[in-house]
Amino acid sequence: MDSYFVSLAAAAAISFYALFGTIFFNRKSRSSQEDKTEASSSLTLLAPPSSFPHNWKHHVFPSFHGADVRTNFLGHVVKELKSKGIDLFIDNDIERSKSIGPELVDAIKGSRIAMVLLSENYASSTWCLNELVEIIKCRQEFGQTVMSIFYQVDPSDVKKQTGQFGKAFKKTCKGKTEDEIRRWKRALTEVAQIAGFHSSNGDFDGLVGMESKMTEMRSLLQLDSDEVRKIGILGPSGIGKTTIARSIFNRHSQDFQLSVFIDNIKRNYAIPSVKLNLQKHFMSQLTNETCTSISHLGVVKDRLKDKKVLVVLDDVDRLVQLEAMAKESSWFGPGSRIIITTQDQKVLKASGINHIHKVCLPSHDEALQMFCMYAFDQKEPKDGFEGLAWKVSDLVGSLPLGLKVMGSYFRGMSEQEWIKALPKLKTHLDRDREIPSILKFSYDALHDEDKSLFLHIACFFDDEPVDIVEGCLAKCFLDVTQGIRVLVEKSLISIEDEMIKMSKLLVQLGRQIVQNESVSEPGKRRFLNDASDIGEVLSDDRAGNSSVIGINLEPDDEITWTSERAFERLSHLQFLRILGKCVEPQSMNYLSQKLRVLIWRNFKITCFPSSFNPKFLVKLEMHSSNLVKFWEGIKPLNNLKWMDLSDSRKLEELPDFSTATNLHDLNLSGCERLVELPSSIGSAVNLHQLNFHNCWCLVKLPSSIGNAVNLRELNLEYCSSLVELPSSIWNIVNLNVLNLAYCSSLVELPSSDLYSLKSYHESSTDIQELDPWIGRISCLQELILSEMNKLVSLPQLPDSLLHLHAEKCESLERLDCAFRNPDISLNFRHCFKLNQEAKDLIIRSGTFGVFPAKEVPQCFTYRSSGSSVTVTLNQMPVGKSTKFNVAVICDIDPFEFGETKQEDITCRVTSGGNAITFNFCPGRRIYPGHLYKYEIEVETEDVASTELVFEFEINYAIAEDEVTWKIRGCGILQLLDGPLLSLRDGDGDF
Repeated sequence: MDSYFVSLAAAAAISFYALFGTIFFNRKSRSSQEDKTEASSSLTLLAPPSSFPHNWKHHVFPSFHGADVRTNFLGHVVKELKSKGIDLFIDNDIERSKSIGPELVDAIKGSRIAMVLLSENYASSTWCLNELVEIIKCRQEFGQTVMSIFYQVDPSDVKKQTGQFGKAFKKTCKGKTEDEIRRWKRALTEVAQIAGFHSSNGDFDGLVGMESKMTEMRSLLQLDSDEVRKIGILGPSGIGKTTIARSIFNRHSQDFQLSVFIDNIKRNYAIPSVKLNLQKHFMSQLTNETCTSISHLGVVKDRLKDKKVLVVLDDVDRLVQLEAMAKESSWFGPGSRIIITTQDQKVLKASGINHIHKVCLPSHDEALQMFCMYAFDQKEPKDGFEGLAWKVSDLVGSLPLGLKVMGSYFRGMSEQEWIKALPKLKTHLDRDREIPSILKFSYDALHDEDKSLFLHIACFFDDEPVDIVEGCLAKCFLDVTQGIRVLVEKSLISIEDEMIKMSKLLVQLGRQIVQNESVSEPGKRRFLNDASDIGEVLSDDRAGNSSVIGINLEPDDEITWTSERAFERLSHLQFLRILGKCVEPQSMNYLSQKLRVLIWRNFKITCFPSSFNPKFLVKLEMHSSNLVKFWEGIKPLNNLKWMDLSDSRKLEELPDFSTATNLHDLNLSGCERLVELPSSIGSAVNLHQLNFHNCWCLVKLPSSIGNAVNLRELNLEYCSSLVELPSSIWNIVNLNVLNLAYCSSLVELPSSDLYSLKSYHESSTDIQELDPWIGRISCLQELILSEMNKLVSLPQLPDSLLHLHAEKCESLERLDCAFRNPDISLNFRHCFKLNQEAKDLIIRSGTFGVFPAKEVPQCFTYRSSGSSVTVTLNQMPVGKSTKFNVAVICDIDPFEFGETKQEDITCRVTSGGNAITFNFCPGRRIYPGHLYKYEIEVETEDVASTELVFEFEINYAIAEDEVTWKIRGCGILQLLDGPLLSLRDGDGDF
């Protein structure tokens, strides 16, 4: 995983914690073979006590060795976190010595999260090691969250102080006391065992031949031009198109307002979809908003035409994908760049893309360097291996994927093992010089069980979540987790965002191996992936018993005809995925009783046949089915973990869950006719997620729901017929998110002494007051009160609350509470009856707030009736930075009406005509006649003038007609101690 994507994943995790309090990581540490125990370990990161024992000064304290990470990796982390409003402590102003002073100790103690970036030279710094000791001390004493990021260093080397990391550590230990060394070792051992993020391959900057490719790409990119430019990267599978695109993204994404890398489009968007849905996925990823509304095909243009964006669309194979996501250059703002990787030149030509980089095979010297990077972790052969490495790279050829797989195969072998393997490789390749033969050599070297796992993934489980693959195959292999690790080590698969990824060439290889099991009789193979082979097997019910264990019919595939008894002789069938058309649904009568995975989209039958036996079923997915009910009586569901019936709009009755003790996820979203949940749901004691989104007819939940004590998320959004909740719901002590938004028939909530709920969404229109018990929910982090039109006041809310959404509460007048969390975000849009005390409280509290207002209140010391304010500093020099609360009131022409769609308020701060800070309040829906309050930090270290000019602007676009927006007023209130200020406004005083 390259440094940008590791930093992005780390930043996302930190952001989640900073916003929601507790991170649950089951992220497997990728350690070396020497330490396989650590490689599979996982650890829950403990949140600080919910009572906030500290007055947190910073969200994150990063500990790092500057020379290793400051110029690139840390920059990505800082950018990602700042874009999400996360504050980092950076120690640029502190003079480094061998001991850490009280200022740094206070910064560590005052940070909610400590992020330790462990690099090769981290242990060469006494400063870093003493920082780490203090961090571990805070973790033990206060429960401070610690996140470890292993940057180009192996976790086992950190834990054991071995390798280059160990050499640096031993050098630092010279002349130190035994007590110091013991404390350092203990801290390193502990931090190495914290599950985190591991970047083993470093930056793209070190990839072989990448600089020459970047030089070629720069002439196409023309990054200095304001032109909107589309660039195609064209080449066959495995040649490095994605690597080039990621390198560009890694180097330049920080130079754009918005950036997104959408990978594996061919696979992820293979299902035929209307352009609106494709646009929704595109916009959701680009803007990082999960609920993006796309009402028409002009929304992309409306929202992005003023934005400088970098978009990478990886592995595009259809014109419709481009037309939905990036059809016209006019959709994007000046300077935008759209990069498309594809194997099909026709797609680029049809889209009018003329700037095309054709990826060529590397030279022989570059091929050798690539091979050595994977075999020796360096660009040249190790001493004594020069001739052997030349011979192998010459045999393998120049395709990067082949070099990667073969380099991984030879990695760690002794010289004698190389000599022994070479003749086998040569004999293998003499028969067939094609790339699949090169890849197959690595496959042939696997143990039989690992070969079988490889074929299972290639034929059925590619691009599936790791936990689902492990769950579905747990009883098919002795140790599926270890098998996955072996395939990762051999570069035959990779794990990205907890998903198993296999390259297209390796998928083709695996399916070809299975096809060769019986070329003329597909029924004697283990897996069927080709539509014609599937059709042949399912249309012939007179043949003998079949060896097939898995069938995968892709969305575009269509079978002309199948027999009603099609599955009768497939007695070994375990994995069935039908996404295509024309499989006879009545054949369900004869399905194998060994079935572990059943995925059948648009299933046409209204009820499962009585003969269906789900005894071994682990995953059941019947998206958009015609099911009305399941079956009569009780059937064994002991092994069922994942059940997805989303958009089954005719479903009225669920099965008995008495035996579903291992059910993990149940998705019933869009089941519009479902009225109730059976009382047997209480038996699902391991249920984690239950989704009833858009179940409009759902009237009630059974009291037995309280027995599902491990439930983490319960989504009842838009359950408009739900009239009550059982009091037992508060027995679900592990509930993190309860979403009751737009439950318009819900009249009241049951009282409770609930103490561990993390998020609570309430949108009933009839509740007048919230029960004071809600203030005792010590871990509540999100409270949504949308459109509670009769709500008059709010009681004291818990200190842990981070997000309060109370928009359109038309009767809300009083806030009988204090918001003690300094990071809280407060949304009171369209609450026109709020009294002055409530508005003053919103201004004083948290990092963001919005409420109706006609003018900037006097509590903002510096105010303007226009869009700019000039602040005069009374003393020089000033500190590195100064924080301010800013207030902005937006308005439109009195003859127009409108609102923006999740756009930005930008603030440009200049000194002596030079821009020193560009800050923005991202992704906020702007309404006229509302005050938006948020924090900005102004970099004042290098100011040459005594004047700071604050200029505010709205970047906006609406879905329909344009409206003319303006800043009606703005105000500034200094937050931290600093020089005294005087004001001269830009457009006149209030």
